[in-house]
Formats: sequence, C-alpha cells, structure tokens
Amino acid sequence: MAIFGRSANNGRSRMPMTTRTATKKTAPSTSFGKETYLRWFKDMLLMRRFEEKTGQLYTMQKFGGFCHLYIGQEAILAGMITAIRKDDKVITGYRDHAHPLVLGTPAKNVMAELFGRVTGTSKGKGGSMHYFDKERNLFGGHGIVGGQIGLGAGIAFADKYKGNDSVTLCSMGDGAVRQGMLHEVFNMAMTWRLPVIFIIENNQYAMGTSVERTSNVQQLYTLGESYDMPGEPVDGMKCEAVHEAIAKAATHCRAGNGPYLLEINTYRYRGHSMSDPQKYRTKEEVEEWKAQDPIEDVRAKLLTNKWATEAELEAMDVATKKEVEEAVKFAEESPLPSVDELYLDVYKQKDYPFIKD
Repeated sequence: MAIFGRSANNGRSRMPMTTRTATKKTAPSTSFGKETYLRWFKDMLLMRRFEEKTGQLYTMQKFGGFCHLYIGQEAILAGMITAIRKDDKVITGYRDHAHPLVLGTPAKNVMAELFGRVTGTSKGKGGSMHYFDKERNLFGGHGIVGGQIGLGAGIAFADKYKGNDSVTLCSMGDGAVRQGMLHEVFNMAMTWRLPVIFIIENNQYAMGTSVERTSNVQQLYTLGESYDMPGEPVDGMKCEAVHEAIAKAATHCRAGNGPYLLEINTYRYRGHSMSDPQKYRTKEEVEEWKAQDPIEDVRAKLLTNKWATEAELEAMDVATKKEVEEAVKFAEESPLPSVDELYLDVYKQKDYPFIKD
C-alpha cells in the first residue's frame, strides 16, 4: 500500500530552499519504538483519509461554507500528540479538521459538525472552521486570522494563575504572524512567563502568497528573539522531529521558564481552501514535497524494522476507510438543529431569565 507513488528519481526529493535553510539538520536523538510508529501511522492515516473524503463531499455540495484541508501536514499533529499530556490545551486556526481527530474525538462527530448536525462537536453550529471539544481540551478552531494567538496566551495565563503545570499549544499559519496581535502577545507572554508553546505551521504560503513576498524575515522562528523568547525551526514532515521539539518546549514551559516558539516547516498538498486554483505554485514543487510524505516515511520505518507487514498496513488502511465511511453515514442520518437552537449557547442561561431553557 502506497499513499503516493514514488517520484521518477526513486528517492526523496530535497526540500525547497526556503525550508532547507530554516530546518535543523541534526537527526532526532530519541529512540522511538514500534508502538509509537504504529500510533503515528494510524493517526496520520485517519487524518488523511478523513480529509480526502471531506474534499470529495465538499465538491458534492454535501455541506457549505469554507473548507480548508490538512493533507500533507499530518506529521505535526501526530508528533504533537505523543509529546504532550491529556491536561494540556490545544488551540488553532481554521485548518482544524484533524485536531479533534488526533485528540480522540470520534470521527463520526467530527464529520457531523461539517454537515451542521446536532451530533457534531458544536451541535452543528461551528462547522468546518470552528471545532471545539471541551472534554479533550480543544479550544478551537478560529476563523479570524491570528485570533487564536491572544486566546492561547489567555488559556496559558489561566493555568499559571491556577498553579498547575499544564501547557497550551497555540498553532497558527505563516500568514497569521503578520498580525499585530502576535507582537503584543509575545511581549506579555514573556513578561508573565506564560506556559504556552507558539507553533507556526509554516506551509510556505499564506493563502496564495509565499513567505518571501510577505516578510523580510523568512526564518519565522527568529521573530521571538526581540522578546528573548527561545525558538527553533522543525522539520514538519518528520514525526520524530516534531515530537522531540514539542517535548523539549513543553519541558521548558512546565519548568516556569515562559513561552517557546516553534516554526514547523511543512506543506499542504491541496489549495489554501477548496476554492483555490493554486496558480501560484508549480506541479513540480508539489511533487517534490509529496516525495517526503510523512505517512510514507513512517510506513517505511515500520516495514524496515519488521514491526508490521504490507498486509497489516493495508488492513489498517481498509479499516480507516471504513471508519470514515461510517462517519459519513452517521452524519447524513443525524438530525439538523431545531430553530430553538438559535437561542441556546449564546449567553449563559441563568444570567438571562428571559431566555427559556
């Protein structure tokens, strides 16, 4: 089973220059075992198959609104989940379908939210860009570019105020770092030594505009240096590199040393959204990145170490596709919200007695 066919040169393509110069070359030092690689493979496979199906359903007009796929970036979340604790918090932007999946939200409820059904994670009120799961400490899913940056620092402030050692992981795209809020938040987070890991998921393009065209500073992890915030670049196509970087940053935060900035270099294989014609990049560039596909990388390690057979990996893929198909069926059969839902979850009910429960 191959997620993608190999390129003509039968080897892994080099990274584009902007990423090669910004990503550490040192090999991961931690030795990861069979169970970790199997988890990475299963998690990434679910993210990939869910998003592929989501793209198909969107073109079939099964649901509306905007739709931003995570295909190609799966190693970030796979490496993250094995490096953090269950009491840590996660907040991100609007490319957020994969976040609840990796945190353990059932795929059927994630799909139902896309369909706007009451069985969705936000009772169908959030849709594609606004996933929340309080039980799993997922605080969004935010449609305002960079809007989650201040909120992420606020969540971290609450943890510090309560005296616990939880860490908040606040993710954003490379385009979000152009927002003025980032600098205000960086200053405050360092002043108050907040336990927050700021993660720039640099997929090389803010919508359709490359980093080179929008920023004089192209190694984005250096943006924290003005505030004495430690940071580093990470190879976002390798689960091992992501795990180690986030584990290191989390240890730094839990020790009371304040925030940490990671620029995780990655690539989205699809457009910014489903309506993106992608005229700003070449097919050759996309294929170069696909040759570094993180699922194929983990798959190769499982086979090389004889931790799984081709048949076993194929069976996992079949089971994952079935899970996604069952999620679609569940979503389609779930009811739409009633009109009364318009008046619920807007205010805290007990403070507004004129709103009937």
